Amino acid sequence: MGVGSFGPLGYLPASGSVTVAIIGVPMFYLLHAWPAAAYAAFTLAFTAAAIALHAWGDRLLGTKDSRLLVWDEIAGFLFAVAFLPFTWRLAVIAFFVERTLDIVKVPPAPWIEKRWPGGWGVVCDDLIAGLYTCVLLHLLIHFAPGVAGVTG
Repeated sequence: MGVGSFGPLGYLPASGSVTVAIIGVPMFYLLHAWPAAAYAAFTLAFTAAAIALHAWGDRLLGTKDSRLLVWDEIAGFLFAVAFLPFTWRLAVIAFFVERTLDIVKVPPAPWIEKRWPGGWGVVCDDLIAGLYTCVLLHLLIHFAPGVAGVTG
């Protein structure tokens, strides 16, 4: 399960949040300047891999949504920061908003998690948090760019 847990990260307390902080935020930094089509293609490919990995890993572990498997957390965060400029302030805001929405499980995330099979339910509930976060962050940048650390 080393790949599915990003090595030791899936075994740590608060593994989802730790993984987003250690893997997701640097990915945001590295990918934010990519052309939109390349970012979208990478994010969709990563998400497809996460769905497959979670389906396989959960079958192997005999569970659903094992906390050891953390690719769903990264997929959700990549959706959260899609097409946003990188600033450290925005990265911190994105981290806290996405993690809060993922933990709270805003609708329809609980419904998706329970009813969609295998890796689909596991990953897509995180994508809901990511999509809500993305909309909120784009609104923040539009209406209060200074709060997000975005200038002119």
